[in-house]
Amino acid sequence: MTDILLLNGPNLGILGEREPEIYGHDTLDDIVAMVREEVAAAGWQVIAVQDESEAELVRAVHRARHSTVGAIVNPAALMMAGWSLRDALASYPPPWVEVHLSNIYAREQFRHESVTAPLASGFIAGIGAYGYRLAARTLLHLAGADR
Repeated sequence: MTDILLLNGPNLGILGEREPEIYGHDTLDDIVAMVREEVAAAGWQVIAVQDESEAELVRAVHRARHSTVGAIVNPAALMMAGWSLRDALASYPPPWVEVHLSNIYAREQFRHESVTAPLASGFIAGIGAYGYRLAARTLLHLAGADR
């Protein structure tokens, strides 16, 4: 089996309840199931990690550095000031895709710059939970597992 890391930052554990007009009605469990479904045909497993603590997210990235073929990362608000998460992702060798549920560029100005996105292999924002499905397909493509 091959593993991918699905990393979700602060406040994403309450998806479905949290501002559904912005973030949608899908729960984090729905999203994890969606990603699992997308990568199952390739024999991939999903290591899903969500935490409110940047330190725990950094630890998850370090643990996955050499045991995963890629990652899907929604850093949430840590995209703006999560410098230790950014540094951990800089040390993560496999490809990874940054995902945001909302269109960050249609929101407040302070959300328009991500400190993590320049390191990502790809960036998806503004299409809700479906963005995670596209990120999973992107990782399959980058790994050559979509053939």
